[in-house]
Amino acid sequence: MVNKVEREVQVLQHYLNEYGQQIEMLSQQLQMIESGRAEAAAAVETLAALVASPEGTVLLPVGGGASLRVKVLDADQVLLNLGAEVVIERQNSEAREFLEDRMTEMEASSKRLAETLGKLQGQANEVAQRLDQIYRMVQQQQGQASATRTG
Repeated sequence: MVNKVEREVQVLQHYLNEYGQQIEMLSQQLQMIESGRAEAAAAVETLAALVASPEGTVLLPVGGGASLRVKVLDADQVLLNLGAEVVIERQNSEAREFLEDRMTEMEASSKRLAETLGKLQGQANEVAQRLDQIYRMVQQQQGQASATRTG
């Protein structure tokens, strides 16, 4: 019986470790998607503000918390990085639409990841509860065994 319990504990601990690693990985992916979504939202906001701004002046971050006030020469032409070093030029409104579509895709991915993460966390909780039951059962049996030896 002890070997069976020890084996179950080992298997459950293995599952718990696996779930923990998967949860960590998915959490990081979720964080990256959220960061990308926030970045795209800021870009959409900036592009819209550029069109509305008569002088076309924006703050350009240059690093270290420093920014420059710069005048945009052509606020209607936007360079979009599609990935894999592919950059295309689009009208401001097309660029905003592209970014908004990308944000929608990221939100859908984020939702799917969050659902998967919730399921994994639920499974990990079930495994942890089962481990807790086993530990309590073993402690109870040890307590009864020591009581019979002393009594």
